[in-house]
Amino acid sequence: MTVGTTGPVAASQPRPGGAGNRIVVGGAVLTWEELPDPALPAPAAVLAHSARDALAAARHHAVHGTELLLGTDGRVDATLRAELRDAGFTLTDLADGQTQGTPPTRPRAAEPGRLWLLTSGSTGRPKRVGHTLGSLTTVRGDQPARTWLCPYAPGTYAWWQVVTLSLTQPGQDLVVVEPDQLDDWPALAATHGVDAASGTPTFWRRSIYADAAALARVPLRQITLGGEPVDQAILDQLRELFPAARISWIYASSEVGASIVVHDGRAGFPVEWLDRPAPGRPTLSVRGEELVITSPYHGAGLDGPVRTGDRVQVVGDRVLITGRLDSDEINVGGSKVSAGLVRDVLTAHPGVAWARVTGRRAPVLGRMVVAEVVLHPANGDGSVPPDEAALVRWCADRLPEHAVPRRIRVLPEIPVKETLKSDV
Repeated sequence: MTVGTTGPVAASQPRPGGAGNRIVVGGAVLTWEELPDPALPAPAAVLAHSARDALAAARHHAVHGTELLLGTDGRVDATLRAELRDAGFTLTDLADGQTQGTPPTRPRAAEPGRLWLLTSGSTGRPKRVGHTLGSLTTVRGDQPARTWLCPYAPGTYAWWQVVTLSLTQPGQDLVVVEPDQLDDWPALAATHGVDAASGTPTFWRRSIYADAAALARVPLRQITLGGEPVDQAILDQLRELFPAARISWIYASSEVGASIVVHDGRAGFPVEWLDRPAPGRPTLSVRGEELVITSPYHGAGLDGPVRTGDRVQVVGDRVLITGRLDSDEINVGGSKVSAGLVRDVLTAHPGVAWARVTGRRAPVLGRMVVAEVVLHPANGDGSVPPDEAALVRWCADRLPEHAVPRRIRVLPEIPVKETLKSDV
């Protein structure tokens, strides 16, 4: 599926505003201007073989306006490759600044200035959503000087959010985490003075689980979370590690852009933000239990209200995003259970580092609630990691009887996909 556009798209400025910013990638320290400028066809679907190649493709687009879809081998399977060629893209492998292209099966004229993003595919096969460098650049105006960590997979919406900030704004340096550095990135970050980092809740949980002491040595002043539901437990853990940092969670997607930004340290967003239109700002609504957003940062052809597919619940004065509509609700004997809210109860246990909650077929009830957890390692203070019975009791004290997990399995490590989201 493709979200299309009508009319011409203006090309970007010849010299990006952040062209002189420092970049640390692949063991090298350089600036945006010092990246190679690969020869790219138009339109190009670029499969970058390294983080450096991905940054070079992004800079090429900013300078030349070449129509571009950027991704990696891991996100583009054989079927999607064929679909891209059929949509008029030259499939372009980019390695060490050198390109090797496979021509489109249905050539078409290029659309200068257009950037294409692949959605995460959580509702099925990935679809293409059209943007421009301008619609992806949601941080504007004077910004305090920062050195940002970028752990995201190239070409994802979250990757573009960090990259466009460094590419367009002076004083925003960038340290890129390669896939093989995910488990020990705090050492890299501390070496290069990273003071701002963006990651999914899974990314932050894995970092705390791996070595909380090493993480605390990174001089972070800005911490950003997004890409998955953000619960109170991970916000509280980060606040304990970084009491002086600003901690923000962002709701963003390829379809509606960055639409919700919360800085108050609480999960969810204030109820009073609902149905409050303001010029230049997204309008947030709830239809049934689904979050609906009208955003000025939307993808091409997606103006007006967009149904996000995310389930929300109003709890007190907050609107909580609990998960996807198609997976969050578990029907237990006719009673609705939010998998996300049960997950939040489990992760609130001090011994639980991560949790996943699903429904399983069961006689009589139809479905029952089950969970998988990763426990924090013993910390030497004499505390004993909770067993299944202890976690069931914890849930029973906080949830209605039908929502209490009947089975809880302990996993050896926190699962993660290339997108830095849990394998759920």
